[in-house]
Amino acid sequence: MGLSLPMMEHLLIDGDRRPAVSGSQFDLTDPATGQVWAAIAAGDAVDVDIAVQSADRARGHWRKVNSRDRTRLLLRLADLIRVNLESLARLESRNAGKPIREARDEVNLAADCFEYYAGAINKVGGQTIPVAAAGTSLTFREPVGVCGLIIPWNFPIAIAAWKLAPALAMGNTIVLKPASQTPLTALRLGELALEAGIPPGVLNVVTGSGAIAGNALVRHPLVRKISFTGSTEVGIQVMKLAAEDIKRVTLELGGKSANLIFADADLDLAVPKSMWSVLGNAGQDCCARSRILVQRSIYDTFLTQLTQQFQSLKIGLPLEESTEIGCLISTAHRDRVADYIPMGQAEGATLLWGGTIPTAAHLADGAYLVPAIFADVQPTMRIAQEEIFGPVVCVMPFDTEAEAIAIANDSFYGLSGSIWTRDIGRALRVARAIETGVLSINTGHSVHLEAPFGGVKRSGLGRELGMAVLDHYSEFKSVFIAE
Repeated sequence: MGLSLPMMEHLLIDGDRRPAVSGSQFDLTDPATGQVWAAIAAGDAVDVDIAVQSADRARGHWRKVNSRDRTRLLLRLADLIRVNLESLARLESRNAGKPIREARDEVNLAADCFEYYAGAINKVGGQTIPVAAAGTSLTFREPVGVCGLIIPWNFPIAIAAWKLAPALAMGNTIVLKPASQTPLTALRLGELALEAGIPPGVLNVVTGSGAIAGNALVRHPLVRKISFTGSTEVGIQVMKLAAEDIKRVTLELGGKSANLIFADADLDLAVPKSMWSVLGNAGQDCCARSRILVQRSIYDTFLTQLTQQFQSLKIGLPLEESTEIGCLISTAHRDRVADYIPMGQAEGATLLWGGTIPTAAHLADGAYLVPAIFADVQPTMRIAQEEIFGPVVCVMPFDTEAEAIAIANDSFYGLSGSIWTRDIGRALRVARAIETGVLSINTGHSVHLEAPFGGVKRSGLGRELGMAVLDHYSEFKSVFIAE
């Protein structure tokens, strides 16, 4: 019996699956096994132009679809996502290396997202405004036009939905550029959109590298809006390229979030929640609270309990139901994360646990890393300042509330964070003082579909989610009618 060939995945443009014009393609590797399991069309500037032209042709019709019909189409897409939940979750799990249980949650979140923005379509609009002149001033809320949406590899289907749903709800057309490591669920979403009845050309998916297809999308003159989620370094380049055409830009970038544990915190909750606020998706999360700041009087107790939690984790194959920690996105990324282990030790931090590559035979070919805990970390160390983007946590002590705030704010980033205390006055004071876009109190959960999400400083600009994101996908047109 011969070896099975990898499946071939083409671009999705104007309702059709088609190869790249150049015929180029690239291999997709299963990060849990190291085996090539798919071949993906490598789109370039020519393919991006075809996709953008398709989206531009479709926008005249899509913006005229009335609010009730657009609502029905997005609800139908949400239903189809739920019908296909298990197949989508298994595709996401295998493609990204995440535990199947996490993948199911993220597919459900994608469906929730389309439902939420379907309900928002007929809730937003213009207004009449009293002005000093004799007459009536009114505003229309109109689509931006063709939107280029660039999504990362860590939460492919969830973040695709975060961007697609509000953009479609406001009447925009789209070229979606998934990460080259994780394109599969984006392509499947495009197919489900067509099945739901969304017209061809409204949602196009172009796979390929960020340096080629991504840059071409950002620079295309017919694209009026770019929404990018990814690293701060690439976000800077996106903003520079978008400036050439004065494009609207939303950037959701890196993070090095702080998790503040005060002495009065409930450690039975704070310890496990703090662990998962770092280790979800194997630490490949821009919101990861990878700097844990613990008040000195409970520092040793917290470290003991946290280490016990880390030691009990089940590392395994992503598709196994019992797996708690899957693999990283690639062996190259795993090795980059692992390089921080000797770096932290050389800086003087104490490695309490982990940081090694598992020796189990069934994990030997995958991109696995045992989650690591560093103690005795100083705020100026590289492991405390740089976004590691892996399962590595830095624990450091503090004495006073003011010191905790100062350490938390000693970062180029400002995306997320948590505060653990039973004192609500302290919680509110500290929350107001920390320079970040999103915070949670007595929980590690701060991303909510209904609330704005985004960062400050080098963590980005603009907001995803909530009703606030609709302003990023629409323009106000002011009209004055004289008496």
